[in-house]
Amino acid sequence: MRLIAYATIAVAAGLLCGAAAPSKMIYQKGRTFSEKLVQLKAGEPLTFVNNDSVPHNIYSLSDGNEFDLGSQKPGMITDVTFMQPGDVDVLCAIHPRMKMSVKVVD
Repeated sequence: MRLIAYATIAVAAGLLCGAAAPSKMIYQKGRTFSEKLVQLKAGEPLTFVNNDSVPHNIYSLSDGNEFDLGSQKPGMITDVTFMQPGDVDVLCAIHPRMKMSVKVVD
């Protein structure tokens, strides 16, 4: 709960300083993603928040939007920016049932 409060304060502080807030947050809890499908504009960040009690390794091998967050420990918050339009499959290397899709549009 404390980490959510810190994340909220960090986002609010960023807004006060003129920084752009993330367009969307995805929470990892109960070895699942909070959403199965997200749509973003190319260049918008997607924030992954590990609210789970276990680490996750979020990644994508989708052409043009490949990434690997490595071991994301509980409480970690990481942004990923998707630059290429298209459909992106997002998975967890540790928990195979954790799957979601990101549709990146122009």
